[in-house]
Amino acid sequence: MNMPTNSKVPAVTVWFWIIYVAATTLGETGGDAVSDTLDWGYLGGTAFFLVVFIALAAAQILGNKLRPSLYWATIVTSTMFGTTMADFADRSLSIGYAGGSILLFACLLAVLAIWYRAQGTITPASVTAPRAEIFFWIAITFSQTLGTALGDWVSDGFDLGSATGALVFAAGLALVAALYFWTSVSRVSLFWAALILARPLGATLGDFLDQPHDQGGLALSRPLASAIIVIFIIVCLFVLPQSAAARAERST
Repeated sequence: MNMPTNSKVPAVTVWFWIIYVAATTLGETGGDAVSDTLDWGYLGGTAFFLVVFIALAAAQILGNKLRPSLYWATIVTSTMFGTTMADFADRSLSIGYAGGSILLFACLLAVLAIWYRAQGTITPASVTAPRAEIFFWIAITFSQTLGTALGDWVSDGFDLGSATGALVFAAGLALVAALYFWTSVSRVSLFWAALILARPLGATLGDFLDQPHDQGGLALSRPLASAIIVIFIIVCLFVLPQSAAARAERST
């Protein structure tokens, strides 16, 4: 099988981040719909989404080029798995939001460190071979799970509510964007920082959609909120450019 010359991750543009935040929001509403609304429980939901995620990730890794629909479907299932896994760690394991966030952050740093030691880079533009792609999807999954735990910690643990929590993480992403445009801070570090912050932004936006009015939400049902976001993502995939990240993007 010929090795792809370009990354199997989409080019990291503003369109990438729009779809990514929508995907993480869908992960929150869809994950909660399965574990809570369908009453599968956190363990059952986690097991279900893990199986689906592994199947899609395997299809993504075995492919020889970027297929945007498959890539974003894999992202969505990783966010759903991250949602149910974070809830399972926070609540079923009784380690709380802080304990879950610290544990997951340590796991993410460990994966990135091992990946860097093995490949010499952790940039998305280098994800052209199965080995790098396996590292990428493991890191993505830990970042998704960490983001869910952080979102719950800020919005619930500090009693800020979903709307205020979303503003906190939006401000964090704005800071990352400012560092990207006006400083020489490592682009790779900023990419992973943005991934971590975008996930809790999506999580708090998902909570905002389905929480009751008296808790500051829009009180949409989780299935309805999920359906709206699915339609939005599909439209984005048709109208927004989705080119592969070029290897020339391997900047520090």
